[in-house]
Amino acid sequence: MIKNFNKIINNIKEMNLPQTEFVKFMEDIHDPFIVLTACILSLRTNDKTTYPAAMRMLKLGKTPQDFSLLDSEILEKAIYPVGFYKNKAKQIIEISKQLISEYNGIVPKEIDELIKFKGVGRKTANLVQSKGYNMPSICVDVHVHRISNRLGIVNTKTPEETEFSLKKNLPATSWSEINTLFVTLGQNICKPLKPDCKKCNLCKYCKYFSMNS
Repeated sequence: MIKNFNKIINNIKEMNLPQTEFVKFMEDIHDPFIVLTACILSLRTNDKTTYPAAMRMLKLGKTPQDFSLLDSEILEKAIYPVGFYKNKAKQIIEISKQLISEYNGIVPKEIDELIKFKGVGRKTANLVQSKGYNMPSICVDVHVHRISNRLGIVNTKTPEETEFSLKKNLPATSWSEINTLFVTLGQNICKPLKPDCKKCNLCKYCKYFSMNS
């Protein structure tokens, strides 16, 4: 067990930081296909852009069957201006067709199966497990990777290394809440360039703060 981890988690919760509409949406949606496609939209795109794009996308359909029949240009128009929207539209349609032809229209639960889909990495696969299937899983994005290293609970160079280190050293019961809590902390306080340490109540546990104060 990582030292002070439970105290860190409780302190983040006590800060009661505001969540973006997209974070709230991903917390409330428990459909693996919607989690998968929404996560694809979010890659290299901020939440303020991703959320309305996801809402427009869902007006076109909510199942692999719906999107497998969709014209790429229609989906492109709906999800614009997310980053790489043309590629993402094609990717979602291709994945939908693959789900129907190879998985009976059901998004697989296994990480090794999920990362077989074009453009789906471990971050997205873990989020599908966690939010789509309510399975213990740690989705490590830039926020989770950055904050875990700043706090000193890991010492890693890549998100994948962070995922494996956290999973090795934390009980599975705590895995699924890490992403939402660290993302919210990262969006509000522990930002990439200028972390607002004065507003953070994790300073006594934070390696970054102790080295820069």
